[in-house]
Amino acid sequence: MSGKPSLYLMNVLVVMLILPVLSITVECLTHSSIFGWALIGKWFVFWGIGVRLFTAGIRQVAKPAFTAQEIFHISNEESFVIVKELGYANICLGLMGILSIFSIFWCPLAAIGGGLYFGLAGLQHIIKKPVSANETIALVSDVLIFGLMVGYVAFTVMK
Repeated sequence: MSGKPSLYLMNVLVVMLILPVLSITVECLTHSSIFGWALIGKWFVFWGIGVRLFTAGIRQVAKPAFTAQEIFHISNEESFVIVKELGYANICLGLMGILSIFSIFWCPLAAIGGGLYFGLAGLQHIIKKPVSANETIALVSDVLIFGLMVGYVAFTVMK
């Protein structure tokens, strides 16, 4: 492996860390919004769940080989139909996260659905024990977004 970061890592960092933090910062500075769980939830649901899952879903439908081979280490092309179906589910959950930006009522629903998805996926990665950098990236990002969604739901919806 070369010393260059993978495109997968860069994509995950951009949509799960850089863009949400930038969006929170811009909203705090330009709209005098108060930093807190509601703002964290709004932007991490939009970027981390919405954009991440929507774009991942499109990639899985268009090019299932990456997910099958690089994440799950399955080289059998017969698995591609299952990866495509995962892609359809990701598109649906991602769209819900994207649309949450237009309604505060959608945000908790997208956080619960998407957060649970990431939590279960992260648990699966832990049980399987990552054997590649991409699996480790998936594990860390899944657990991170799950934790943020638990915080958001606990401190805004369940209060």
